[in-house]
Amino acid sequence: MSSPEAMATALVVPTTRDVLTIEGPDAEKYLQGQLSQDISSIGVGESRFSFVLAPQGKVDGWGRVHRISAQHFEIDVDPGAGDVWQTRLSRFLLRTDAHIGLETNVATLAVRRANVGNGLPLAPPWLSGSDLLRVSDPSEANLAVPFEVGSIADLEAVRICSGTPAWGKELTTDTIPAAVGQWVIDASVSFTKGCYTGQELVARIDSRGGNVPQRLVGVVVEGPAPLAGSAVSIGTDDVGTLTSSTNINPDLSVALAYLARSVELGEEPLPAAAGSSSCTIRMLPLTSECC
Repeated sequence: MSSPEAMATALVVPTTRDVLTIEGPDAEKYLQGQLSQDISSIGVGESRFSFVLAPQGKVDGWGRVHRISAQHFEIDVDPGAGDVWQTRLSRFLLRTDAHIGLETNVATLAVRRANVGNGLPLAPPWLSGSDLLRVSDPSEANLAVPFEVGSIADLEAVRICSGTPAWGKELTTDTIPAAVGQWVIDASVSFTKGCYTGQELVARIDSRGGNVPQRLVGVVVEGPAPLAGSAVSIGTDDVGTLTSSTNINPDLSVALAYLARSVELGEEPLPAAAGSSSCTIRMLPLTSECC
């Protein structure tokens, strides 16, 4: 468990992202019709998150869109998700004057618990920090506060505690966007931009109050982290499935899970089991007491 002193220190972790480039006279028009975000309203130098959806409305990807110039965009996505994005965006590119490129394993410096003026913003409104693309040396972060260089495991703990979904874990081609959380919808979807691929399901669920069969929650586990895929149970009933987990210390771990709609979850932690370990189910984000 992190101490208050550790929480006051910025965390800097060298990692990677996949980066797609979309360039050409039709780049804006094409992305406006393919992504859930209002691409036309993004100014040069600005960044926003967006889904790219299958025609049926389920998730094909989630990433951060940056406008480099009027006809030049970059989208940075989770490592390994770039190929999926490139395939999906290329599918409807016929008679479109735009080129889609992909650069994988792009060096990125993830800064958490401190803001960097020239960094790319994070999605969760409660998580301070930013990402510096094409930067690998922590000394280049130019932080005005003390920092520690952490590991990928440290970064994963922050991701899980903040409830940030990851491709291949919380996000797959079976995921309904609203299941990830209303804050992700707020950060990634425009309901005024007009038509885009997959819009119907997103709009229909929103009009019904965001009611989905399952939703993403936090789990605090007593002991080592159970494997992703482990059942979350209350009594004899399986009510959810872990999607990600990581150790905080030998006696405590945290996880994300999709929880069935039938389970009522309030502000108080809900006792449960994750695999064979005792746990509590909690609303996201998990507090600093956990991470």
